[in-house]
Amino acid sequence: MSSDGQEPTTTMTFELLKTAVKDGGARLGRLAFSGRRTVDTPNFFGLTSRGVIPHVTPDNVEKYLHTNGTYMALEDFIERPQQYMTRSPPIYETPSPVNKPLNSFTAMPSSIITVLGSRRLPAVSSPMGNTNQGISVFTSTGFQAITTKEYINAVQTLNPDIAIPLADLTHKTNTPTSKRALRMAERTDDWIKEWFTEMYTKKDSKIATFAPVLPISYSMQWEYLERLSEEHASNPAVLSGLAVYDADLIPDISSSSSSNKYKNLDTLPRLALTAPSNPHQVLRQLSLGMDIFLLPFLSTASDAGIALSFTFPPPNNSTSTSTSTSESAAPEDLPLLPLGIDMSSPTHSASLLPLTTTESCCTCTCYACTTHHRAFVQHLLCAREMLGWTLLQIHNHAVVASFFAAIREALADGTFEEKARLFAKRYEPEIPTGLGERPRARGYHFKSEGPNEVKKNKPAWSKFEGEGDGGGEQGKEKKKEKTVEEKVDELRIEDEQSGTTSGLASGVVDSVAETPLVPDENADAKDLEEKGFAERVEEKK
Repeated sequence: MSSDGQEPTTTMTFELLKTAVKDGGARLGRLAFSGRRTVDTPNFFGLTSRGVIPHVTPDNVEKYLHTNGTYMALEDFIERPQQYMTRSPPIYETPSPVNKPLNSFTAMPSSIITVLGSRRLPAVSSPMGNTNQGISVFTSTGFQAITTKEYINAVQTLNPDIAIPLADLTHKTNTPTSKRALRMAERTDDWIKEWFTEMYTKKDSKIATFAPVLPISYSMQWEYLERLSEEHASNPAVLSGLAVYDADLIPDISSSSSSNKYKNLDTLPRLALTAPSNPHQVLRQLSLGMDIFLLPFLSTASDAGIALSFTFPPPNNSTSTSTSTSESAAPEDLPLLPLGIDMSSPTHSASLLPLTTTESCCTCTCYACTTHHRAFVQHLLCAREMLGWTLLQIHNHAVVASFFAAIREALADGTFEEKARLFAKRYEPEIPTGLGERPRARGYHFKSEGPNEVKKNKPAWSKFEGEGDGGGEQGKEKKKEKTVEEKVDELRIEDEQSGTTSGLASGVVDSVAETPLVPDENADAKDLEEKGFAERVEEKK
């Protein structure tokens, strides 16, 4: 509620066009912001790195990328170098004639919806942990803490279209303990109260709030969800959507039973922060009722030189290139189709085909497929030219956009579940890894997990073959360190030439670095036995 008693206004609207028959099922909707592209759901938003979609400039985002929104992380912009610890991040000082500093700083087209969160997706786990006052974020200059007050001030300054409040998350794959899960719910509940109080004290606030739904069991956060429901019931303008970290919680929220206290939350749009790794996971989460997705595998596939090749629904049996008997076979009896094609493979070095093409439908109509061919992209990847990854990023976004468009058509005509089952039977479970070299991996994108970790790329520089530590002629003249076996062989040769015995000729090679122990000439058998020497019997001639 605003200070003068008037309700704040927001420019976002969400309309459900077709709801699911069962609790938490797939649904059709339409998300709209004034002055932005209308988003038909289910759909996806682009993931950014430091404010830009990887490999694609902002002008080409509007021209060639089939995305209506972008997700940005505050931790990408607030680094503080050691020598300038008190300096205000430049993004806060960016002038903006339309009061959209986030769009002005990143040069994002005005037609694109901007979503601002605190952490990247997926986020790097922080060794510092969170506190009652805020969370730890991973910037390009290392980990640093940000309080709830600082985050709220940043959101008010940058003025995105959608903002996600802070949530107490571990960002680890293992399930948190019950004690940690309870603390996560309590902290997030306290932070959301502060968010509603600080964000909507002014009547002209137009930022849509997507409240986080934590990746813990429903029993641990039911009080927090009840608070969200009460806030939305008393003032719908303060809560515009949900940012869901676990899709399996949707059936609990959208239950149609008379005892469900969160029915008013069921009409809100749901943004998936679950980071699915392949389209199979997208279909599963979509069938639970997710509306908008953020897909890290898009940029991962482009970096690996993979051109996505899946379609929804999958090609029918008649498109198989095998014998006529297999053309009439059941889907589960046909060979699995790959989800993507490795464009760095030498097999494409002379191919004039577009990146992906199928017999069941028309060829991909994206800029990359209509303007270039596989041989050109393969050459770019082998030469590590940045244009190769740019073309793959454009193509992969087009494939996923067509994927969601076909899903919406299937939901409209009631064939979604059947086509989703067919998709699961026809395609491989995972996207290919790719054998080509990736672009440079930034330190703030990935964190080392420990010793003996395999590097993502080959070293850019290495010693010339046969070159020593000193380099040049001196390095060539420097002798390599001898192995234990070589030292033992040299000692044996010296023994044979000098006629002496050092114990090595008899096969004792365990302690080359130590001086061999020789018995005293005047010692008797008892003394030798006490000192550990075996009696040596001379051979009779």
